[in-house]
Amino acid sequence: MTYILTYKIIMFKIAWKEKAYKQLCKIRNQQDQESIYIAVEALSNWPNCKNVIALSKHECKYRLRVGIYRVLFNADTTVRIIEIHKVAKRNEQTY
Repeated sequence: MTYILTYKIIMFKIAWKEKAYKQLCKIRNQQDQESIYIAVEALSNWPNCKNVIALSKHECKYRLRVGIYRVLFNADTTVRIIEIHKVAKRNEQTY
């Protein structure tokens, strides 16, 4: 007897806030822009993502680390949307 298992892959939609997209475009290094964009697109496989940490006491629930940059976002699991709020270089005022 042969069993066939099928897995339904549930993907999340990535929604960029206008402010976050402008911050991404302001990054001068093209390679950094591409690596951030690729890392954000990988969030569509949520929650199987690397370099993501839950934040406490912050308006955004999660943080994605991409080199020296941080991407702050919220994940709505009921609607399956990941909303990107901010892309910033890591410093004392990032959070």
